[in-house]
Amino acid sequence: MTLPEQSSGPRRLFDRTLLRQRRNRLTGAPAAEFLFQEAGTRLAERLADVRRRFQTALLLGARAGWLLGHLPPGQIETLVQADLAQGLIQEAAGPRLVLDEEALPFGPERFDLILACASLHWVNDLPGTLAQIRYALRPDGLFLAAMPGGRTLQELRQVLLQAEAEVTGGAAPRVAPLVELRDAGGLLQRAGFALPIADLETLTVTYREPLRLLADLRAMGETSCLADRPRAPMRRAVLARALALYRELHGDAAGRVPATFELVMLSGWKPDPSQPKAARRGSAAASLANAFGLPPEA
Repeated sequence: MTLPEQSSGPRRLFDRTLLRQRRNRLTGAPAAEFLFQEAGTRLAERLADVRRRFQTALLLGARAGWLLGHLPPGQIETLVQADLAQGLIQEAAGPRLVLDEEALPFGPERFDLILACASLHWVNDLPGTLAQIRYALRPDGLFLAAMPGGRTLQELRQVLLQAEAEVTGGAAPRVAPLVELRDAGGLLQRAGFALPIADLETLTVTYREPLRLLADLRAMGETSCLADRPRAPMRRAVLARALALYRELHGDAAGRVPATFELVMLSGWKPDPSQPKAARRGSAAASLANAFGLPPEA
């Protein structure tokens, strides 16, 4: 399937054509999939806590399809695996689809469950994509997602900005902005989800040297796809200074350096009359003042 090129319009933050090209060159090698495996493991755990069987489900960010074998057995009758990159998804088993998360090709009420495994952080209009997901869910359908959070790669972001400022006198952003936990729940509400929940898990990966982190990001297809990224390669002096700063500012006694990855976990339901609702204000049968032995209000 050939995806259409993005239409002209307002300037966008991310270059999704470049993202697709980079992902299509990946092989799905498991050594560089640790972030997606962590996100998928946590999604599978959250799904296992839901005591429900889902007839039709969609997985966004399926990559090479490894998550299929980790989902709770018997909980999903039919799973459609989808990814932006045909080069990755062609390795997946079962029903699969190449699609762009910014333009989901589904009519209303097609799925009982939609999962997104670390696939929405390169979306330009995240509220719009969340609204499309809600549209594609059946009433009382469930949406679960894991996506990198705002403190992801905070060490790398710091040293790249500092090194470039020192060497060149200016600095361009080279690590993409990511959603903050404080905003995530509001995004779900804005998109029309009921019972929204957003929480955070943090993963710290330790490297013998920071250059190994950069190699992993390339192998994941997670290097910068900012539309306004510098087109010229990073100067060697800037890179050398950034690597030195990484060791100086973040290295331990053995010379190893940490890399922080945050996972924002999202959960929301397509509204349905059967769902629990907050009690009407003033409908309580007992008084908190009486319970705590306080005098009643005048």
